[in-house]
Amino acid sequence: MFQKLVSRNPDLARLVERGYAVAFDSNCLVVRDIPYLDEHGELQWGAIVAKLVFLDEESVAQDDHQVYFAGTHPHQIDGTRIGNLGGGAATIQLSKASDDVAVQRSFSNKPVPAGRFENFFDKIESYVSIISGPAIELYGANPFTFRVSEAFEADPIFKFQDTLTSRAQISDLNDGFAGETVAVIGLGGTGAYLLDLLVKTQVPTIRAFDGDGYHVHTAFRSPGRLTPDELNIPKANVYGSRYDNFRHGLLVEAIYIDETTADRLDGVTFAFVCVDKGSSRAAIFDLLISKGIPFIDVGMGLNRKHGSIGGMLRVTYYPADQAVEMRDRQLADLSDAADDIYRNNVQIGELNALNACLALIRYKQVRGFYLDEEGYKHMLFGIGSLHLVGESSFDEV
Repeated sequence: MFQKLVSRNPDLARLVERGYAVAFDSNCLVVRDIPYLDEHGELQWGAIVAKLVFLDEESVAQDDHQVYFAGTHPHQIDGTRIGNLGGGAATIQLSKASDDVAVQRSFSNKPVPAGRFENFFDKIESYVSIISGPAIELYGANPFTFRVSEAFEADPIFKFQDTLTSRAQISDLNDGFAGETVAVIGLGGTGAYLLDLLVKTQVPTIRAFDGDGYHVHTAFRSPGRLTPDELNIPKANVYGSRYDNFRHGLLVEAIYIDETTADRLDGVTFAFVCVDKGSSRAAIFDLLISKGIPFIDVGMGLNRKHGSIGGMLRVTYYPADQAVEMRDRQLADLSDAADDIYRNNVQIGELNALNACLALIRYKQVRGFYLDEEGYKHMLFGIGSLHLVGESSFDEV
């Protein structure tokens, strides 16, 4: 990755040729061996960190005119703090390959009159002249050590660079997904949209199961582009192929989950149940409960009592320690319904997508990514009213 970035980005190559101690880590440019003076006039060494915005797999651009700094605030020779650096206390998460770089603050020195730097070379040169000038003058310190680090931890999940997470500084919120193995059982309408959303999360391992084939009517209930060669082959093959170039850790199998395939759930830490047959749902519930796996079940009940399609979307969360009580309250249909028009109506992709969104949001609340003020275990969305109601207490259910 080091060589690719340097060869494809001339401004980064100029930094290396100039002699800066260049490295790349966690979608950031890291420049070590930056000399500066502390408040006592002593020589210290810090590092500049700047965010990379990936335009494609190998070409990068600047995020803005700011940088981050690993070190205390730099000072002038007379002991005063160097001014015009703006910013403030800040941290940025890097990988273990850069555990020697502990970012403590951000700096903001906007170039005049352009308001932005032309490239990374100009950006680093400008900040080094400000930060290191006094240390260079007093001690003859040299920031051009020609020390480069090619240690670059490949993303263990995504095959493309996830630049927005680092730019938004929400990496810590993904810690709740660490070690997760999430199963999606059923890749019909809602399950397909759920898988599409889930593969774009930081969940390390995803397993998906569906024994059905992919047909024309399937395309009306699933995301993505339909190609003729996808028809009449297993759904698992279609979805496995669609996301194979996007991420690691995805296994999609053309099987049904029942007592004969229960071993496929070994190691699963959370599951989504997305099946439309009550009898199948009941058997899957029993398997998940027996294995102590928390899960979310989704479903929808539709009708034409008033001419137009109405009904409810449902998302029900079954914590591992309360799943038996939740199941016994029969919040989800555990037998096959004869009059539900869902199975005959193909033009409801938006309802499937919404059901999937509600389910994934609830999962992310459980794992600490989203704020959870209510702790809902059972949610219903009314199509006619567009109202969402939720219940968190067993006494209310």
